[in-house]
Order: sequence, then structure tokens, then C-alpha cells
Amino acid sequence: MQHKNTQKTELGAKGEQIACKYLSSHGYIILERNWRFSHKEIDIIAQQGNTIHVVEVKTRATTFFERPQDAVTKDKQRFLIAAINNYIQNIPNFTGEIQFDIITVLIEPQQEHVEFIPDAFYPVCK
Repeated sequence: MQHKNTQKTELGAKGEQIACKYLSSHGYIILERNWRFSHKEIDIIAQQGNTIHVVEVKTRATTFFERPQDAVTKDKQRFLIAAINNYIQNIPNFTGEIQFDIITVLIEPQQEHVEFIPDAFYPVCK
């Protein structure tokens, strides 16, 4: 019997693979997967046109407990904003847009459901 954390990691990896395939099929270029900043990571950094997309992938085998997108907390949003700011500092003369998206992947025994939520949240300036 597999350990619960191993199953969760495998489910998450499968969801990210499905999300990358979805994005690629819709004209996005995958720039990074599992890009690490500090002690956390951005699931996918993609580009479409002049826009860099920060994509958080939430994968579930059931929607019984919560909608996957509800797991993107304000703390997670703050981290993603800080991380992408660090990432774009390494892109010379970056003048494009940044967009924060969520992809939810529901994996059921017979099928997979993908929901793309563009502009899922906006950075708040303080």
C-alpha cells in the first residue's frame, strides 16, 4: 500500500502534466515547471504572446471536500506574486504583462476534467 503523501504527490504531478498539455494545446509556451523560489514553487510559468502566465494547478480525485481553486489562499497568492517578481528580474528588459491563472484538474476513474480560470486573482498594491 502506498503512503498517502506519495499518492498525493503522484496525483499532483499527473495534474500538472495534464495542465501543461492543456496549455500547450491552446497556444501557450511552457517556460518552467515546478520553478522554485525560496522554499516553495510555482507549478507552471507559461507565455502566450507578450503575457507571462503564473499557473497554479490544483488537482483532486474528488470535489467532496472543497473546490480545488479554493485552496489558493491569500498567503499562496502573496507567495506567487513575490516569486514571479523574482523570476522576471532575470528577464532583461521585460515589458510584458503578468497574469495569475488557476487550472483545476479533477481526475475520476473514467475521465479527467480540466477547468482553466484566467485572471484568477490580481496583485494588490499596499
